[in-house]
Amino acid sequence: MNDSIYLISVPNLALAFIPVFVVVFILFKWALEYKTALYGLLRMLGQLLIIGYFLTYIFAANKAWIVMGVLTIMIFSAGWIALRTVIRLRRKLYLKAIYAILIGGGSTLALITQGVINLDPWYLPRYLIPLAGMIFANSMNSISISAERLESEISRGTPYPSARMAALRAALIPITNSLFAVGLVSLPGMMTGQILSGISPLIAARYQIMVMCMIYGSSGISCACFLWLIRAELNTAT
Repeated sequence: MNDSIYLISVPNLALAFIPVFVVVFILFKWALEYKTALYGLLRMLGQLLIIGYFLTYIFAANKAWIVMGVLTIMIFSAGWIALRTVIRLRRKLYLKAIYAILIGGGSTLALITQGVINLDPWYLPRYLIPLAGMIFANSMNSISISAERLESEISRGTPYPSARMAALRAALIPITNSLFAVGLVSLPGMMTGQILSGISPLIAARYQIMVMCMIYGSSGISCACFLWLIRAELNTAT
């Protein structure tokens, strides 16, 4: 296989923003929150550029305490962002979201890195940090969807057990759709990246199977833990 990878120049990269700005224009014309989209794009640009330089330093340093510091920041950030859909309850539920991500995401990360891949050393940043990012991000998204749906159901007078079921079902829709679509509709990010870098598609497929299992498991466990932890707080608040 060709082991080379195409480098993207800055002018060529700018072309990728054409469909993005089409969506922003549609949001503007339809009087939707186009400013939020623009803010999100600016944050994405800044954060990815910064993290690119930052990861270069982390990989070179190869220190366990630095890696653990990065994971801690990721968890606390994920817990705060996850509750963006329930602003009025954000501070009250923040620690619960962190606990849920730690339980669901942290346990899954430990299993994958120490059991499936067997990292040596255990904190190898080139693997641990990207995998943690995928796990915590999906846990965050599932919590965000479930929190919004649960609050909506309870505000309509739905009993908690039924509201909890609806929230968990809604939270797992995106990742369940991914399970059905992977290989048929889409080649997910990790598999695509490995194939582009020259790795055998068969090896890339193994990694993608691992990724799909870890994000489904971490999403479901984190969401279930969150819904269990916040029952009293949400009933009180509503």
